Amino acid sequence: MNKHKCAVCGNSEFIIDRRLGETICKKCGNVVDEDVIDYGQEWREFSGDDGGKRRTGTPLTFTKHDKGMSTKIGQAGDLYKVNAGERKRFYRLKKWQARISTAIERNVKYALAELRRVGSFLNVPHIAMEEAAKIYREAAEKGLVRGRSMESVVAGALYAACRRHRFPRTLDEISEAFTLDKKEIGKTYRFICRELGIRILPTFPLDYVYRFASELKLSPKTISKAVEIINKAQDAEIISGKGPMGVAAAALYVATLICNEKKTQREVADVAGVTEVTIRNRYKELIDKLKLDPEIITE
Repeated sequence: MNKHKCAVCGNSEFIIDRRLGETICKKCGNVVDEDVIDYGQEWREFSGDDGGKRRTGTPLTFTKHDKGMSTKIGQAGDLYKVNAGERKRFYRLKKWQARISTAIERNVKYALAELRRVGSFLNVPHIAMEEAAKIYREAAEKGLVRGRSMESVVAGALYAACRRHRFPRTLDEISEAFTLDKKEIGKTYRFICRELGIRILPTFPLDYVYRFASELKLSPKTISKAVEIINKAQDAEIISGKGPMGVAAAALYVATLICNEKKTQREVADVAGVTEVTIRNRYKELIDKLKLDPEIITE
């Protein structure tokens, strides 16, 4: 680097320390320029030992309308620390901060608040929440929310994100959380996927087995048997074209009979969200085509 000379020794050779963001004279060590971008992590220790506190910036997140980067003008408790004149100025600045936000920003703000509420209620993992917020933000920027209720688009984005990351949440669960019609959510979900080019792979019975088994409080032995049954059925191409929730429920029901951990069809059907008729039909197919004998109790 030969842009200028060192003011101390007149040397024209410099070292760029990208970690510290400094330009240092090679001869005398004088820091000439501090405008170089620092590519390292922004932290520092507040104590001498290794276990001291570190100051870092908050990570970016799509679940907040500003991605966690904007600031607020004061807090409510700050009003008691200022006089009447400053208090009016405080309110005026706060009002203008709200006014300068665009319509899309306000829409995304309210939508993501609803998304966080429902996501917490359904216990949706953070990675799926981030994906749902990203999908909704993209839909809002492309004007896909116009003419539709905000809740239905949020529900469709959440359902798409759960499907995409293999965290199955049924339309019945999402419609109950949003108090919306299941058909409206499904229609909005298909519209969003089509317009945004989102490719969703079909769900598999194994995606539901562990969740249903947890709600039924089944033993690991029964769960392993249900997984084994589904794998065999998949290899034999028995479950092609069948509903994944019905197959998972039937496999769990057969596994409970084999492992002598009996559950009624009604109990399994209530957890899986399918009818007893569906479980009986899938149950008969698994028993006949896989040559299973549920009356035999395995060790």
